[in-house]
Amino acid sequence: MENQQPVRSLKGIGEKTGKLFEKLGIFTVEDLIRYYPRDYRAYGEPVPLGEVREDRVLAVEGTLLKDASLRRFSHMQIVTASLKDGSRSIQLVWYNMPYVKNGLQAGTHHVFYGRVVRKNNRLTMEQPEIYTEEGYRQIMSAMQPVYAQTRGLGNKAISRAVAQALDMRRLEKEYLPEAIRRRYELSEYNFAVEHIHFPADRQDLLLARKRLVFDEFLLFILAVRGLKEKRADRPNACRMEEKPEVEELIEQLPYRLTGAQLRAFRDIQKDMGGETVMNRLIQGDVGSGKTIVAVLALASAAANGFQGALMAPTEVLARQHYEKISRMFESLGVPWKAVLITGAMTAKEKRLARERILNHEADIVIGTHALIQESVIYDNLALVITDEQHRFGVGQRERLGEKGRDPHVLVMSATPIPRTLAIILYGDLDISVIDEMPANRLPVRNCVVGAEYRPKAYEFIAGQVAEGRQAYVICPLVEESELMDAENVVDYTKMLREKLPGIRVEYLHGKMKGREKTEIMEEFLSGEIRILVSTTVVEVGVDVPNATVMMIENAERFGLAQLHQLRGRVGRGRFQSYCIMVNSGGREETRKRLDILNRSNDGFYIASEDLKLRGPGDLFGVRQSGDMEFRLADIFTDAAILGDAAREADRLLAEDPGLEKEENLGLRERLSEYLQKSYGSLSL
Repeated sequence: MENQQPVRSLKGIGEKTGKLFEKLGIFTVEDLIRYYPRDYRAYGEPVPLGEVREDRVLAVEGTLLKDASLRRFSHMQIVTASLKDGSRSIQLVWYNMPYVKNGLQAGTHHVFYGRVVRKNNRLTMEQPEIYTEEGYRQIMSAMQPVYAQTRGLGNKAISRAVAQALDMRRLEKEYLPEAIRRRYELSEYNFAVEHIHFPADRQDLLLARKRLVFDEFLLFILAVRGLKEKRADRPNACRMEEKPEVEELIEQLPYRLTGAQLRAFRDIQKDMGGETVMNRLIQGDVGSGKTIVAVLALASAAANGFQGALMAPTEVLARQHYEKISRMFESLGVPWKAVLITGAMTAKEKRLARERILNHEADIVIGTHALIQESVIYDNLALVITDEQHRFGVGQRERLGEKGRDPHVLVMSATPIPRTLAIILYGDLDISVIDEMPANRLPVRNCVVGAEYRPKAYEFIAGQVAEGRQAYVICPLVEESELMDAENVVDYTKMLREKLPGIRVEYLHGKMKGREKTEIMEEFLSGEIRILVSTTVVEVGVDVPNATVMMIENAERFGLAQLHQLRGRVGRGRFQSYCIMVNSGGREETRKRLDILNRSNDGFYIASEDLKLRGPGDLFGVRQSGDMEFRLADIFTDAAILGDAAREADRLLAEDPGLEKEENLGLRERLSEYLQKSYGSLSL
């Protein structure tokens, strides 16, 4: 089967199911094969009843002393049974699954697998899977994939489709040179693709994952190195002088810039006035004041008679940047004009904005990816700034750069990456770090709590709302999952509305339509919505100075870097802010990791500590380094592989810059495909 065939060509996937796959971004057989599991289920030895603990997923086995019972409560049918071992017992409960009662008679022996909770002061396993002793032994050594799902398309259906796709796919030709595979002990590509989905055991999974992660890093780094080569020593066609108007603007600001902010801005001024084009990364922790540095860079371009463009990852953030800059310039009597252009604007609004850009009636252009549309023509674009670069990708940044005559490029990132990793990942950019916080920022107060603390947390949030403040609640899932026991935004919102009547609670997640997300964020920004229940889609969000509480459910499922980013959504105003991290797992190693966040608000320290704690075998849970450009790889967990891939990329390019040697031709072809698919206009 051709891997580019539509996913609907697979047996059992009709129009309705096909649309559900498309909701997950799966359109072709290749998309399905590359839809890697988000986690795995390892079926361990059954646990003696005396060792069973709550909030764990595990197996128990035993012989039933009584038949299971079935009770009905209005719309609910509940089957219950119990296992006993001397004085110890565990209750087994199934909701709306009346048929399971038939196989659960006294004297029958079973293995039950599921999550244990405490209900009415009794250990209870809810919705457990039921196995014969022999059946359970057969799956004990295997690891079962768990995929991200959507309502109506569960894990079993996705697993079946993936298995079918793997059986019928066209095998890929191995493209990594044999010498590289031997040097780093990398498995064959087709083996890796199959076993990342269905590993026989943990070692099998580690082998498959290592190969695919290495490939992701190697292709990315080769692309970045190629970009640096293209840009190397390009003459500065937009040289800028240091203008007194910009220095006056700095003096007029209602606060003093930190030393780090000033150093970063002086780096930018030096670059823009130098012999070659600027390509610089401003890396600063959440709340460190990167935006004002970007505004000063835009002001420098305007003062020199050029245009500057700032591209933000969301429409709400673009609009907030536009409004803040416009208000600042107006209040300080600055003559430069800004214009906004986003996809949500009406046709007339876009036309007027494009005319102002073309006629240079606007000095500063702020927007989303709409900035790179063909219809947007700049008069004299000399500076391109992308906010939260890892949300865009190198290709979009490059296409925006093509709108001018080799404009200067400035990238801003709030992802706290240790410098050693940043140099590899942003190899085409010089780096400035803003490592001081503004003096007027109150540090966020942190606490890590267990699930039993939730009622107190809700009371605290209600108290903050009564004082006029707002709150975020973060959940890992959009909707309920059949295999993942974690909070989801849809059900959590319903529950909070019941517990906190009179307070407006809404939800936000990435599967909502763009306009709907924008409306929700704008209503939260205006204060109409008091509590926003969200997935990590708010990780890169607007400033809501009035939001003082960030409550993160299932905090153990997030990486520390991502938790720190989420925490950075609060503490942006003059009020004391709080971050409540709910650790539902209860494991000691998780508590130690979360305690790093509890002790520090320094993102760079947190990233470095997390790097020490997480080894290459620590695969499970939510990836933590933002989107970057990777499906599997995580720059923290996989830092060692990232280093290997960087060294290999440098060696390859030193020995064979065009990848034209016979042993490198397969890699060259794969890199060309990668560049075309990921970056569009970029090529070897």
